[in-house]
Amino acid sequence: MSIGTDNKNGYMLNGLLALKGYDWWWHSFTGINAKTGEEKSFFIEYFVMNPAKKQDRPVFGNDKKSPSYMMVKAGCWGKDARQIHRFFGINEMESDKSELRVVAGDCFLSESVIKGNVTVTQEDAMNRQELMSDAGSMSWLLQIEKPISFDVGYGSSKLLRNINAFEMYWHAQGMKATYSGTVYLDQERYQVTQETCYGYADKNWGSNFTKPWIWLSSNDLVSVLSGQQLKNSAFDIGGGCPKVFHIPLKQKLLTCFSYEGTKYEFNFSKFWTFTQTKFSCTETEEDIIWQIRTANTKGAMKIKAVCSKKDMLLMRYVAPDGSVKHPRLWNGGTGDAYIRLYKRRFGLLKLLDEIVAGHVGCEYGE
Repeated sequence: MSIGTDNKNGYMLNGLLALKGYDWWWHSFTGINAKTGEEKSFFIEYFVMNPAKKQDRPVFGNDKKSPSYMMVKAGCWGKDARQIHRFFGINEMESDKSELRVVAGDCFLSESVIKGNVTVTQEDAMNRQELMSDAGSMSWLLQIEKPISFDVGYGSSKLLRNINAFEMYWHAQGMKATYSGTVYLDQERYQVTQETCYGYADKNWGSNFTKPWIWLSSNDLVSVLSGQQLKNSAFDIGGGCPKVFHIPLKQKLLTCFSYEGTKYEFNFSKFWTFTQTKFSCTETEEDIIWQIRTANTKGAMKIKAVCSKKDMLLMRYVAPDGSVKHPRLWNGGTGDAYIRLYKRRFGLLKLLDEIVAGHVGCEYGE
C-alpha cells in the first residue's frame, strides 16, 4: 500500500544516490520459542547499495572498489547472537517507486509483509570474509502493522533530499510496530505475536554513515508513578554527529516520545523549538551505557539506558565507497532504560512520568 505522496519509507536511490548511496529498511522484534517458551529478540534488514552499477551478481567492495548489491541481513541478540548475510546482484532485485516493494529471489519487503531466508555455512563464514557473516540459518514470514510513526520533518523533507543536504537520513514508519507470524532460527520455531513482539521498523538512507551513531528505542514501557503498562506509547532516539553539506553538527539527536497518544519531540532540525541536547556513551568491560538529556520550549527528557555486551553484536557494514566506517558498531535489542519525561508549563518543567523500558533497541558506534 502507499503511505502518502511523500513516501519517506519508499525506495530513495535515484540520481547521485544511485551511484553512491544506500537504502535500508530495519525490523526488530521478539519471538517465543514454540517448544521452550523462551524469548528471543530478532532483527531483519533489507539493504540496497549503489544500484546504478546494475550487475547480475553482487559486487563486494573494499578500499579500492565500491560495492553494489542487495543484502538481506538477519539474526538475533542474546545467547548465540549472530548476523547472517545473503547477497543478490542488483539485476536480481525488483523495486517499485510508487509503493514500498523490494523483491530479490524469495525475499520480499512491503509495508505490511516481510518474507525471506538466509543461510551461511560454517565453512563460508570462516573463509569468505566478504560475506561479513556468521554461520547459521534463519527464515521468516511476518505480517506488520505500524500504529505509531516518527517523521523527523524538515530534516528529511523533499527539498533537503533533492539537494542531498544530509549525509544520512532517517525515518521511523514503525516507531511502534506489531508483528505476527513465524521465525525459524536453525530449525527452531519461534512464534511472533502482536502482544509480545515489542516491534520496531525504521529506515536509513544516504551517501555515508553518521559517526558517531546513536540509536535507542522501545515500546515495552511501564509507568513508575502509576504502575501501569503504557500500551499506546513508544520512544525513539537517533543521531550523533550528522553532516549537512559536509559540515558536522556535533551532539545532535532526533528524539520523540509518544506518550499515550501525545508526542513530545526534541528535534534539532526544528530550530524554532530551541532544542538542546547533551549525551554520552560509555563502554565498560561488561556494558554499553547511554545517558541523554534533551530539552526545548515544550518539555524535557532524561534517559539512561544499559545493554550487556554479551547480548549484543558488533555489526558489520561497508560504506558506499567500500570502506568500513564503523569498526565498532555495538548493536542490541535487549537493553533496559529509565526515563524521566517532563512537560513545560509557564516556562517551568513539570514531571509528567517516570518510565521503565525493556526490550530496548540500542546502537552505538564510533
